[in-house]
Amino acid sequence: MSEYSSNPGLDGPVPDGGFSFDNVHRNSLLARLSGGGNASILPLATKTGTTIVGLTYEGGVVLGADTRATGGTEVVDKDCEKIHYLAPNIYCCGAGTAADTEKTTELISSQMELLRLNTGGVRSRVVTACTLLKRMLFRYQGYVSAALVLGGCDVDGPHVYQIYPHGSTSKLPYTTMGSGSLAAMAVFESDFRDGMTEEEAVALVTRAILAGIFNDLGSGSNVDTCVIRMDGTTTLDRGAVKPNDVAPLRAKINRSSKLTMTPGTTAVLKSSFAPHKMGVSLADVTVTEMET
Repeated sequence: MSEYSSNPGLDGPVPDGGFSFDNVHRNSLLARLSGGGNASILPLATKTGTTIVGLTYEGGVVLGADTRATGGTEVVDKDCEKIHYLAPNIYCCGAGTAADTEKTTELISSQMELLRLNTGGVRSRVVTACTLLKRMLFRYQGYVSAALVLGGCDVDGPHVYQIYPHGSTSKLPYTTMGSGSLAAMAVFESDFRDGMTEEEAVALVTRAILAGIFNDLGSGSNVDTCVIRMDGTTTLDRGAVKPNDVAPLRAKINRSSKLTMTPGTTAVLKSSFAPHKMGVSLADVTVTEMET
């Protein structure tokens, strides 16, 4: 089978597999025909919200994320998992479109597994995962809405990478992404320091995510954390902190016993009786005009 398949709707052949953008030219044509503005027939882009962070400490990496997924102004999932598995020693936080982050990390995780099988099961390198992710995202020029914080430990030590949807990357000691990233970065900039212990690093990540939860409408619900250590162990803690948990339902209360209003509390000002009419004539009907 040929690597490329012809599609008359595009200017040239497109690769098989992966994400499909067959409708890009169609959508641009519809936008030009509709003239834009209020007459546009194209759907508006949906705003997403997330707070994801990552930092390195003396013995490994700590990643953190909130758990709110939104669709416009509605909260559609209060317990969304945003920390994704890539390899036993590598995890990745995703912000952007939930489907894009899920599928992107799933595809790269599969490639990392195949690479380990072909190399005798050696521990995956974090830079390898970063390279695979950036190549894939750059291929789609930012149309795959996946902003990622990649973290892991390998033979070269702990690593944290920031990956933008268009494929550019940065290797940093700590980073934040998502709509709540400014609030989280304020916490990191004030309290991050070299030589932190694991407990201090987890506490700092938790505070950063909480800052995003309480200062960004697109972020909310709980705090998830993931600790990746140099000794090869990992701890993924779902719901490490639950600041917005609803209190458990109390036992049913007999509300009638709580009413203290006695008969006569509210005065009756007027009482009248109107007999029911068996038929309705046009004289009994009032027509009003409705404004739209």
